[in-house]
Amino acid sequence: MPRLLTVSNTDAMMALATGGDMLRLRIKFRRAEELKFISHLDIIRLWVRALRRARIPLEYSEGFTPHPRISLAVPLSVGVTADNELMDVFITRAVSPHWFVDAVNRQLPQGMEVLEASPIGLTVPSLQSQIRFVQYQIEVNTEKSIGEIKRALDHLLSLENLPWHHERDTGRRSYDLRALIDDIWLIGCQPLSCTLGMRLRCDESGSGRPEQVISALGFTEYPKSIRRTKLILGMPR
Repeated sequence: MPRLLTVSNTDAMMALATGGDMLRLRIKFRRAEELKFISHLDIIRLWVRALRRARIPLEYSEGFTPHPRISLAVPLSVGVTADNELMDVFITRAVSPHWFVDAVNRQLPQGMEVLEASPIGLTVPSLQSQIRFVQYQIEVNTEKSIGEIKRALDHLLSLENLPWHHERDTGRRSYDLRALIDDIWLIGCQPLSCTLGMRLRCDESGSGRPEQVISALGFTEYPKSIRRTKLILGMPR
């Protein structure tokens, strides 16, 4: 696992104390069932609208079409819920994190919620450059026994490589799916369904897709639910 990146209290306090300069807040939020079918672009629009209505003093980009400086760690696929997403918001003056959480949550629709906000130094690397792994919890319908599922997990994890491909608008993309899988584990089983956990790579080398891992395990149905439970950050290489 990568060395985790942390921000000291001193850095955070310096960020709050900087008068008149651009500041940066790191936001943790969740997306529930009510909004799981909206696109990444619509999520960005939703955040911009909520932040403006909450009267957050946003920092804007330069150029002919300035836009608020907000940055999500990793795009969230349509149909996926999430417990601990991360986003950076750049602002022009210090605000209380508690006030920020309350003000923004009042403007968000049901299904989207800010969990916490923390000041972070401007010199801290971007979220996109820190992401290393993404953790998921997946529920899938199946008639397989616990023994069959465990054997499928052990077999997949024992492979050195797993050639894979999927069709995109730009054509077929081929890659090694095994290289994108850090770990998979069985959480539990119920009659006609089971729940799996998986930690997949998400960096410049590629991003693992949970539905493809489910298919590689021999499950014939698309997952009943996919929940992103954790983003794992590391020091930029």
